[in-house]
Amino acid sequence: MPASSPATGLFRPSGRRWPGCAGLVVLVVSLPFAGLASEALKGSPGLWAHLISSILPVALVDTVILLTGVGLLTATLGTAAAWLVTAYAFPGRRILEWALLLPLAVPTYIIAYAYLDILHPIGPVQGAVRWLLGYESPRQFRLPDIRSMAGCILLLGFVLYPYVYTPTRAMFLTQPGNLIDAARTLGMSRHAAFRRVALPMARPAVAVGVALALMETLNDVGAAEFLGVRTMTVSIYTTWVTRSDLPGASQIALMLLLIVVGLVAFERWARRKQGYAGDTRRSRGMTPVPTGRLKGLLLLSAGLVPVLLGFVAPATYLVTEAWKRYQFAALSPRLLQEAVNTIVIAMLATAVTITLGLLIAYAARLRPATGWFLRLSTLGYAAPSTVVAIGVLIVLGNADRFIDGAALQWLGISTGLVFLGSGAAVVYALTVRFLAISAGGIEAGLSRIPLSLDHAARTLGQSPSGTFRHIHLPLSKTAIAAAALLVFVDCVKELPATLLLRPLNIETFATHLYGEAARGTYEEASIAALAIVAISVLPVIFLSRVGIAGPASSVLARDNDHGEGVRI
Repeated sequence: MPASSPATGLFRPSGRRWPGCAGLVVLVVSLPFAGLASEALKGSPGLWAHLISSILPVALVDTVILLTGVGLLTATLGTAAAWLVTAYAFPGRRILEWALLLPLAVPTYIIAYAYLDILHPIGPVQGAVRWLLGYESPRQFRLPDIRSMAGCILLLGFVLYPYVYTPTRAMFLTQPGNLIDAARTLGMSRHAAFRRVALPMARPAVAVGVALALMETLNDVGAAEFLGVRTMTVSIYTTWVTRSDLPGASQIALMLLLIVVGLVAFERWARRKQGYAGDTRRSRGMTPVPTGRLKGLLLLSAGLVPVLLGFVAPATYLVTEAWKRYQFAALSPRLLQEAVNTIVIAMLATAVTITLGLLIAYAARLRPATGWFLRLSTLGYAAPSTVVAIGVLIVLGNADRFIDGAALQWLGISTGLVFLGSGAAVVYALTVRFLAISAGGIEAGLSRIPLSLDHAARTLGQSPSGTFRHIHLPLSKTAIAAAALLVFVDCVKELPATLLLRPLNIETFATHLYGEAARGTYEEASIAALAIVAISVLPVIFLSRVGIAGPASSVLARDNDHGEGVRI
């Protein structure tokens, strides 16, 4: 019989194995960061002095400038786009609502790869500008080089703004419309009501979106390197791979991790005394204001600008170049093998990640006191992939050495690199990185199942595991499938962890694209880039249909019972 409280009659579920397994999962997720700290301590004083004098100043300044620029641009574009499609009714608004999500399908390194060729001095854009102005040579006229800090900020901003757009639009849609009406009655213009009423109430959603965009910026290696910006993440990669200096890379990675923690802590401190409340059950939502034909066309045109720059232009370029490549040499057998590698790695990582996410989410439902396991599972998502990859390399490298030494001592054979040589390291890194998406999405699905079903199942003699199999698993299959889709696509797009931990002679679409772009042979990588974008469109279609706020936002953005708003 289930235990209950005589005083309150509340059902208290038992089941100690689930929280124990969830704690073990959190331990496994935390191991790379412990390994990172231990490796960073091995650095000599001379090494640290070299990092301070020649690497960290430039990398730190470039990282701060890039984060500031991308944060401001994504906040501006995302908030403006969300208000545009929420506050005004104009022809094409319904199409624009989901079209504004399309840049999510273009990974940052692909947009850099595409625009490097589109905006090349002898590329189509600059050629057309010179033709209009009557110039014949790039020596006579050329646009500013896209390989710059400003170019990197613009490109990343136009790809990452949907992280702000989706939660902010959801917040605008749920705001009571009578507040805007009251502001208008008191003499405010609609723009003033936006600045003084709607925007302050949407600030938590904007903060969550900007935080996600900044995490993706810190995670980027390809775009920053292609565009000549030496960020902390690029410095980690070059210090490790080019200089073979793992302790130095670990020290930079640890500093970058502290920057991430500092950003999140500062945002929470900045709004520590702010609260947001509203009773959406007794108020209607915001009603879009109809516009005239001319104004509607202007608003539609303004809303399409980020879609054109963030998705249509690079996607058109990729389709054109892929078709040229196909006509010239058809499909390479190498691409077919890379497709198999990409899908196998992504499917394995997705299966492991979803399984562990189920453990953590259901353990938090059984025993709410263990809900902090869910918070700890987001650590990998907050850390850039390069940082996670170094930690995984340290942990699994030590494990490989131990297994090899034990096999030599007891069996007289060498096992070699069991983990690092088999692809297990890549799967481990992807699991640590995207466990937050899995656990958060599944936890959100489980939260919609009434506790009364748990009570009834336990009263009928079901164990916690039986209740999970017969009740929660069938009812939350949509949430599980959605989380699996998001994790799979993120694994396909992932570049830094795959690039650094893949076994020798194993290429995926992402690593193939990186290698070709680094050599300047853009046409060779166009088909792989187009395949990644085509796969990445799947979660965008899903987001447009269900209207959720974005990857991992169910963990990073959460409302409490007092209407305090979104917390990171």
